Amino acid sequence: MTQGTRICWAVDAGSISYGPACDLQRRLVQARKAGAIPDVLLLCEHPHVITLGRNGTRHNLLAGEHVLSQMNVELHSTDRGGDITYHGPGQIVGYPILNLTEHRRDVGWYVEQLEEVMLRATSDFGIAAKRVAGQHGAWIDTPAGEEKLGALGVHLSRWVTSHGFAYNVSTDLRYFDLIVPCGIAGKRVTSLERALGRSVSSGEAQRHLIVHFAEVFERRVQQVTREGLEKVLDLPQVSVPGELTATVRL
Repeated sequence: MTQGTRICWAVDAGSISYGPACDLQRRLVQARKAGAIPDVLLLCEHPHVITLGRNGTRHNLLAGEHVLSQMNVELHSTDRGGDITYHGPGQIVGYPILNLTEHRRDVGWYVEQLEEVMLRATSDFGIAAKRVAGQHGAWIDTPAGEEKLGALGVHLSRWVTSHGFAYNVSTDLRYFDLIVPCGIAGKRVTSLERALGRSVSSGEAQRHLIVHFAEVFERRVQQVTREGLEKVLDLPQVSVPGELTATVRL
């Protein structure tokens, strides 16, 4: 699939705590609803945090407040779909802020497209990832059975999306022992590094995710710095100075 002519900004926000990331998403959603900015793919890593989605239950949290405090893990309730999950260093979190009226007004289709982005990026590393019926995300077959490589949880407001996907690159998988990941008992979580048996940089994996995001959603991606994005959001009429953008290619 070829890239489209419409623009999507890709913003690498680096390491950002979960609360400020949610605040930034809210600002982006407001601006997208107003038509002040194009679609945005916000990419980041979070310090250790466990998030509980709208459909989540605390029964799937296996650690008490004292243990979480000792391990410097925050706990947040959130308005995304899905159950409970963990975010942390070595995991790429993607927050697409898309106006689905310019794509397709279909939540199921949107979730499948996010899965497709992760499946294609994983394939670039020589690993065949797949979907599992009734269990959204990106999965791979291992000698121990099906293991989850990427998770999903989205929110829509007037067809503008927020939240998104979490893709494990070099994540410390021991932190998933604090929860029943995504509320699915008996299933393990894995990472790209574990599957490959070698180190992988977040930057390398991120480039593949961006390129396939552009393909799947038929957008021409431009990189915008986090600082540039903040400046743009503060402008009364949003536009992107040329020096803040660059077309992304592998």
